[in-house]
Amino acid sequence: MELNNRIKALIFDLDGVLVDTAHFHYLAWKEICSKYGMDLSLNDNLRLKGVSRTESLNIILNINNKSISQGEKQQILVEKNQCYLKLIETLNSNDLLPGALELLKSGKEHGLKIGLGSASKNATAILERTKIVEYFDYVVDGNMVKNSKPAPEVFKLCANKLAIEPEYCLVFEDSIAGVQAAKTANMSSVGVGFPADIVVADKHVDTLLNIKI
Repeated sequence: MELNNRIKALIFDLDGVLVDTAHFHYLAWKEICSKYGMDLSLNDNLRLKGVSRTESLNIILNINNKSISQGEKQQILVEKNQCYLKLIETLNSNDLLPGALELLKSGKEHGLKIGLGSASKNATAILERTKIVEYFDYVVDGNMVKNSKPAPEVFKLCANKLAIEPEYCLVFEDSIAGVQAAKTANMSSVGVGFPADIVVADKHVDTLLNIKI
């Protein structure tokens, strides 16, 4: 796939697009679920793709028909993040997904702005651990927005900070929520991964190796 020459900025989701962190999130949630008497299957875990930590917990509670107080929710969110941070201590550049580094390099060489639009509140730490933080002109993470995907806030903020109009931005996503957010933000999108997950994307690639600038 070749990029439209109107594109001036590339905006990437993080988990599942640039870095293989999905299994770390799943293991962390499984540990939390086990502690609090809940269950999370691999199939149910697909529903957590692209959404915030808070919304992920809400989905898990709904799956398990469980209701807890706001205070308990906050405690679980803290514990889940602690589990996740411990798991990613070994994260390095080998955890980059196929084509990620090559596309980032190519984007910079062609003078494109590069941004990150992620629900992760640990985005910068992950970029640093995988040694790709230097390629980004601006990073928007879960700490900077009120409304998570499919709300378009994360991508709109990123485009604004990059000083690029939304219609000249191309978003790379692996989730329905992320693609919907890009569409609402008036941005083009490329779905990365299994087609069933990103049927609403403008284009689809199996991996970033198939992107040519």
